[in-house]
Amino acid sequence: MREIHSGEWGFMAAMLLFIVFLTRMILQMKTGEKKRTHRLPPGRRGWPFVGDSISWYHAVASSHPPSFVEEQVKRFGKIFSCSLFGKRSVVSADPSFNRFVMQNEGKLFRSCYPKSFRDLVGKNGVITVQGEQQRKLHAIASNMMRLDKLKFHFLKDIQMVMLQTFRKSDENQVVSLQDVCRKASDFCMMHLLGVRSDEEVNEMAQLFSDFVDGCLSIPINLKGFAYHTAMKARAKIISKIKKIIEVHREEGAPEGGSGVLGRLLVEEESLPDDAVPDFIINLLFAGNETTAKTMLFAVYFLTSCPKAMKQLLDEQESLRSQCNGDELLTWRDYKAMSFTQCVVDETLRLGGIAIWLMREAKEDVNYQDYVIPKGCFVVPFLSAVHLDENVYEGAQTFNPWRWMDPQNEEKRNWRSSPFYSPFGGGARFCPGAELARLQIALFLHYFLTTYRWTQLKEDQMSFFPSARLVNGFQICLTRRHDHEQGR
Repeated sequence: MREIHSGEWGFMAAMLLFIVFLTRMILQMKTGEKKRTHRLPPGRRGWPFVGDSISWYHAVASSHPPSFVEEQVKRFGKIFSCSLFGKRSVVSADPSFNRFVMQNEGKLFRSCYPKSFRDLVGKNGVITVQGEQQRKLHAIASNMMRLDKLKFHFLKDIQMVMLQTFRKSDENQVVSLQDVCRKASDFCMMHLLGVRSDEEVNEMAQLFSDFVDGCLSIPINLKGFAYHTAMKARAKIISKIKKIIEVHREEGAPEGGSGVLGRLLVEEESLPDDAVPDFIINLLFAGNETTAKTMLFAVYFLTSCPKAMKQLLDEQESLRSQCNGDELLTWRDYKAMSFTQCVVDETLRLGGIAIWLMREAKEDVNYQDYVIPKGCFVVPFLSAVHLDENVYEGAQTFNPWRWMDPQNEEKRNWRSSPFYSPFGGGARFCPGAELARLQIALFLHYFLTTYRWTQLKEDQMSFFPSARLVNGFQICLTRRHDHEQGR
């Protein structure tokens, strides 16, 4: 038998100690993992480094964003943990927990956004600020969208924009409805800003399009990157807003009115001038994206549901027949659009733009048997509730009549219902919710009573990096009165 030298004994002893150390470390990691798993909702870690981010993005970029969440819910329950964006995260398809998170904004949770988004919307933006500043800016925004202002300012302004948008069109014109809706929304937002000329509107609309495209981009500030283009667009938008402020300060409101910006300067003197551009950019971003895409999705859904289209058109033509010539619709007419409101609600449920929220725990949060640690991402996935078959029968089917069912009356209250929250909730409830609904309803009125259309190409929804129809929803437009005269 070979003799073992002292050097070999030393090597074997070192190896033995290493194995013991490694074994203890693995056991401690497993014990710690069990403790963490016990404290966090059940779930999985996914792939090393990337976690579940690839599966997540693949789902939210599809026509059915909750697919990843639904898969995890089947395995772990409606509140589960996973690894997203390089951090341990808690994701929820539970309506009660989602509401709990939204109602505790600023207390137990705070909003968190990617760097590119924070940089672009600005430090004085109501979307990103925290604490007392957020409450102050939210109150100002809510004041600008009060019911009396919808009646006496926005109702007329929006209709004038819609008439301007649809005034001219060639016979059998082929358009991308996505572009039409964006243009209508851009005109409306710029009109409210106080911008009047077509040239200024088009310039601002292009700048804003570049701005939006960079909001979820990689924050590389070099030429050729979306973030760089967006930051340049932001600088130009701010410059133009400041010029409007200067004109208002020196000369007063311009002829034809100064829009929401002018009213803001007059009525909200507590808001410093250097904070106004960020505030306006936030209003434009929230209003433009939500409203334009909801207009688009409403027509998309209606096109595939002729019965709903006919009932909506009958309602709108009935209102139009009560108007004399070019007379604008009244607030009473708007409130009489009962089926239109059902279409809007169903569009927001099935194709809502705010499909999920991103929050972060400010401290260790106890909920049921779980402990969500400080710094953990918390993601209320609103769309998973909106498309839950246990909440809505035939959840993936466009059915505006569901909102006429008395059993859905409580669910329909989008201000307080945990089952239907297209405008968020709590301290960050969208202050422009009523304005958005007004714009969508008036768009549907003027679009449906002006045009007939034929869809030219199949299409489908996608929600990343922003909500859209993949092919832009290409249609051939025919003016309705021209069509009827030719019959």
